[in-house]
Amino acid sequence: MPNLFSPLIIRSVQLKNRIAVSPMCQYSSEDGFANDWHLVHLGSRAVGGAGLVMTEATAVSPEGRISPDDLGIWKDEHLVNLKRIAAFIEAHGAVPAMQLAHAGRKASHHRPWDGGKFIAPDAERGWQTVAPSPIPFVPVEPVPLELTTEAIEKILADFVAASRRALEAGFKVIELHAAHGYLLHEFLSPLSNHRTDQYGGSFENRIRFLLELIERVQTVWPEDYPLFVRISATDWTEGGWTADDAVALSTVLKDKGVDLIDCSTGGNVAGAKIPLGPGYQVPFAEKVKKESGILTGAVGLITTPEQANEIVESGQADLVLLAREFLRDPYFPLHAAQKLGAETAWPPQYVRAK
Repeated sequence: MPNLFSPLIIRSVQLKNRIAVSPMCQYSSEDGFANDWHLVHLGSRAVGGAGLVMTEATAVSPEGRISPDDLGIWKDEHLVNLKRIAAFIEAHGAVPAMQLAHAGRKASHHRPWDGGKFIAPDAERGWQTVAPSPIPFVPVEPVPLELTTEAIEKILADFVAASRRALEAGFKVIELHAAHGYLLHEFLSPLSNHRTDQYGGSFENRIRFLLELIERVQTVWPEDYPLFVRISATDWTEGGWTADDAVALSTVLKDKGVDLIDCSTGGNVAGAKIPLGPGYQVPFAEKVKKESGILTGAVGLITTPEQANEIVESGQADLVLLAREFLRDPYFPLHAAQKLGAETAWPPQYVRAK
């Protein structure tokens, strides 16, 4: 059996293989509601054989959205459609997971195919952005509002409420999005966090918000369900967050009960020079895994069954998360199993296609 198709057990949850659907923003919601697009997009990847299917970055508050069209979980009314999606994913053999997010200073933008530009707070569909410090992502955008300690408390409460709703909706894994220059990452990096209070300055202070968030979420998230954190393991910029910082943080998070670090990179510095190439982020997952001892997920231009299997087989990561390749091929796991000679069950409706 290829290692890619070996089960992965985390707490009480078993993934049938090591292939996960990475969060992919769809920008297809109205007022945060999931709809038929999300059911088909996520459900088809479960039918396609993924071990874990994760929602796109799901906003814990309206102001935490990247765009007005983001998926949300800030009110109970969102749950009806989310329950249907989680149930469908699970019924087809995959574990339903949800990524919880707040966009911070990168919020209030048009969706990519509408140009992706910033929407001013006083413009239609726009709102005031917030951040650890009053530093815009790019100089041409307005300065975000620096978060007060009272505002930080509200965001912590929003994440807790969202975690409770994710559980009620039937998701078995949650991932806190602390990567790609969004709010949690903004606190971690010295390039975006210039605070002088308990949330800024030293490494210990800059990780404080994330640690407090994890502790709060754990009061409502069951102990026997996995908790993931996605990080950007480097800012790819001098003076920013580094791979060694990622290891130090992951060591702390392991002690705090986090189960897996989803290792991405970048997103916090506009124009950072990133050496793109096949598996370019995998070494970060390997470093974090080997030096902190925590489970890791690898992402980034993983496109072939052989490549994905080698990542797991060589011990570079415990899970591979695919995004663009799943857009090209929703049935990647079924095709990968055929290519690697693994036994896997096709849906009975599709078995004639084997």
